[in-house]
Amino acid sequence: MTINCNGNLIDLSSPKVMGILNVTPNSFYDGGKHNDEKSILSQVEKMLDEGATFIDIGGYSSKPNAEFVSEKEELQRLIPIIQKIIYEFPNVILSVDTFRSKIAKEAIENGAAIVNDISAGNIDDTMFQTIAELQVPYIMMHMKGTPQTMQTLSHYDNIIKEMMFYFSEKVAKARSLGINDILLDPGFGFAKTIQQNFEILSNLELFQLMDIPILVGLSRKSMIYKTLDINAEIALNGTTTLHTVSLLKGAKIVRVHDVKEAVECIKLLKNLTLL
Repeated sequence: MTINCNGNLIDLSSPKVMGILNVTPNSFYDGGKHNDEKSILSQVEKMLDEGATFIDIGGYSSKPNAEFVSEKEELQRLIPIIQKIIYEFPNVILSVDTFRSKIAKEAIENGAAIVNDISAGNIDDTMFQTIAELQVPYIMMHMKGTPQTMQTLSHYDNIIKEMMFYFSEKVAKARSLGINDILLDPGFGFAKTIQQNFEILSNLELFQLMDIPILVGLSRKSMIYKTLDINAEIALNGTTTLHTVSLLKGAKIVRVHDVKEAVECIKLLKNLTLL
């Protein structure tokens, strides 16, 4: 199970870590922490040194009820930083976190290697065609609505069945357009209640039936800190616990704020011959 990132075949038979780099002022955990060139490059270097295979850069917060960001502003936040990161770390594999095809195209043309789309083409109906033309790995997440509306759209008759159908349709469309490298993200916290998030995690192995790599984004999310009655700042222990569960259930990439701890989690499970 491999994906082609700028000509490099990344083997996902052993799970990998994707470090989160938010260049937004309002992300739920690290918004505003990396708002100048020096701190951004320092954070990228830290995550790479700690063992991140990918860096996922986003310029539009997707937290619930996130403020709208114009396409122009998203470009201004992302492109200069992508260029600088590529210049400083020419071997880095960058993923761009965007649901807009124009942003995706410009990011790839400036050195990014992967497109991570929280809407799987639902918000921008030209995204699939753009990915087909770019021929880059495409992360398709499950979500209903937009970041502004998703929390009102958490009704499902059978959430696992509905998600499987959603992904089956998306994968069929992608394949018909010649998109080769696809990854699935269950979208923990996106149009889902806390109970639904845990139901998805407890059934995560079912998504392996699609024979497509699974990426999970659980890092410091509300399903952890609200369940434990704490806050995101001290939710690392809970994050690592759920990362362990997700890896045992077949996740191939964990998207994280804390790279060192995620890498250690994978290493320990591999030494237990559980991965």
